[in-house]
Amino acid sequence: MDWQSFALSFTVVFLSELGDKSQLVAITLGTNARSTTAVFLGVASGLVCTTFFGVLLGSSLASVVPFKLIKAIAAMMFAFLGFYLLWQSPAEPIDNESI
Repeated sequence: MDWQSFALSFTVVFLSELGDKSQLVAITLGTNARSTTAVFLGVASGLVCTTFFGVLLGSSLASVVPFKLIKAIAAMMFAFLGFYLLWQSPAEPIDNESI
């Protein structure tokens, strides 16, 4: 096993998932569930499945498309999303009186 790749993957995913919407959903489900173990197993298996498909797609894509092109496309997508989020109009404020 390549422990350096394992450690890097774990660290990047762990840090990027902190405060992510999937973690917020897990917190919400955990507050209302009878069994926190069931919520943990459901959330963990969902994350494992999506990660599995991502790795499978990535390894398949890497055999067809050059790695530099994949990195360039990913960088452009992140940049586009960043600029889009910066320039979109802010959401309407919530009216606290109607709550």
